[in-house]
Amino acid sequence: MNKLVSKLRFFSSSSSSSLIPRCSHIPKPIYNPFYNLLPQTQNPNKIVDVICSTLNHRDHLVLLPNLRGEVETLIPHLGYPEISRVLLRFQSDASRALVFFKWVKFDLGKRPNVGNYCLLLHILASSKKFPLAMQYLCELIDLTSKEDAEVGEEDVFSVLVSATDECNWDPVVFDMLVKGYLKLGLVEEGFRVFRKVIVSGFRVSVVTCNHLLNGLLKLELLDNCWQVYNVMCRVGIHPNTHTFNILTNVFCNDSDFQEVDEFLEKMEEEGFEPDLVTYNTLVSSYCRRGKLKDAFYLYKIMYRRRVVPDLVTYTSLIKGLCKDRRVREAHQTFHRMVDRGIKPDCISYNTLIYAYCKEGMMQESKKLLHEMLGNSLVPDRFTCKIIVEGYVREGRLHAAVNFVVELRRLRVKIPFEVCNFVIESLCREGKPFAAKHLLERLNEEEGHEAKPETYNTLIESLSRCDAIEEALLLKGKLKKQNHVLDVKTFRALIGCLCRIGMNSEAESLMAEMLDSEVKPDSFICGALVNGYCKELDFDKAESLLSFFAMEFRIVDTESYNLLVKAIGDTGSGYNKVLELQERMQKLGFVPNSLSCKYLIRVLEQPSLPNHLPED
Repeated sequence: MNKLVSKLRFFSSSSSSSLIPRCSHIPKPIYNPFYNLLPQTQNPNKIVDVICSTLNHRDHLVLLPNLRGEVETLIPHLGYPEISRVLLRFQSDASRALVFFKWVKFDLGKRPNVGNYCLLLHILASSKKFPLAMQYLCELIDLTSKEDAEVGEEDVFSVLVSATDECNWDPVVFDMLVKGYLKLGLVEEGFRVFRKVIVSGFRVSVVTCNHLLNGLLKLELLDNCWQVYNVMCRVGIHPNTHTFNILTNVFCNDSDFQEVDEFLEKMEEEGFEPDLVTYNTLVSSYCRRGKLKDAFYLYKIMYRRRVVPDLVTYTSLIKGLCKDRRVREAHQTFHRMVDRGIKPDCISYNTLIYAYCKEGMMQESKKLLHEMLGNSLVPDRFTCKIIVEGYVREGRLHAAVNFVVELRRLRVKIPFEVCNFVIESLCREGKPFAAKHLLERLNEEEGHEAKPETYNTLIESLSRCDAIEEALLLKGKLKKQNHVLDVKTFRALIGCLCRIGMNSEAESLMAEMLDSEVKPDSFICGALVNGYCKELDFDKAESLLSFFAMEFRIVDTESYNLLVKAIGDTGSGYNKVLELQERMQKLGFVPNSLSCKYLIRVLEQPSLPNHLPED
């Protein structure tokens, strides 16, 4: 209880915020008697009078095109103080004040300063033009919050206070100031301004306080939430039900649940009965933290207090039980919900289906899906995905494919990402023809066009199964669609071609890869070298090794060892191997332990005599 009281204790600000010095908006006139002899439109002392006269005697809708020409010579003398003086002259006519402000800003291209903005805000607010006031307030906050602003954001409040001595004003403008920061997502700045507003004796509405509490909660600034609530209590801003429901969320994120009773008592002391939102928030938080016993205790309390649990309450309980792997109990709670007349939605079904899939109970998952369909609920992307993934996880690929076919028969639209997952799973399991058949059916019947990544996966799988003709056909289809194959796909195709003895075709494919600006790797080098070694074409294998080393800096010792071994296995003699080693060393190949082993094996082979011995 002490901990709760400490959170709810009143707090006072350390000191009132310092305000910037109040500066007069009335400039000193230019003391030069000769100016009085000039026409009014050329007299710098008369610029405010000229503009005000024009605004008063003309339709302000035609002011903008004409005013600039009339005061052209005086515009250099129109500074921030003069702008403020004109605005003050029209503080009882917000429309003309706004027209003048826009003329300065847009026609003259002169950005008003903070003082000019604050005067306009007071004029608009006192004239009850609140939407316009909020628009210009947000514009001012945005300008002063930027790094290149001449005045920091904290000065807006001070200048707004200073301007109250010079014009008509409505205290609501300070409530709007806090709301403006929150509207722009500047929650922490809004909190600082909120404290300044309160310390200076102005009021903030409970609606604005609720917005501030919500913003602080989203940022997980929980201590600041309690500070806002304490300020509300201290200055007499009466919280409403929405306030306490936000504080319930704060409480659930911040407190020990042993204090929940004290919190609810505090709420009742303030004259508010916990409502459905309050209980749902608490039940959901209990379930998230694994405190299911306490969650069900609150569930029972709801009935005693005549607060009827709804779909949100039951879904939270079901999620909590599923998370605790108590799926059967979750299903019982689901049935209890249905028996009490609450219709389940897709989320409640998906929660149970997901839990059954995690437990490998796929039959129960399918039954729930059919139950959904019977209740006129269309399975969504998540429903299809979790069941398909469940089958795949259990190693039942055939069942996953049948499930997809069954859904299509039931006219359930299956997201292509789910089908794509099945296709890729079939490819990984070495069943590319089944994957290809499924892909073709989807293309024909539903118009699904696979992504290049899916085709690449399928090509790789076909290549691993040595189905080179089908793989090359798919490659050609991708090429027609102007899709570039990735290095993994080229690797699979070249590896397959070399494995089945089609080395020249593999080399041609590598040339195509280079034309596509896809760089080869050591695997491709090894596949080609190994392929030509099998054909005993050692010169070709060596030229490829040299090509990869010189063109791509690929010095693949493993491929070099393949060539050494192949030459040695033919019994060609150690001279040929030593000559090869010398040429390769010049390209950067350094023999390793396996290279030495192959060399020693060659040296140990019996040499053939160069001539017959004499009798």
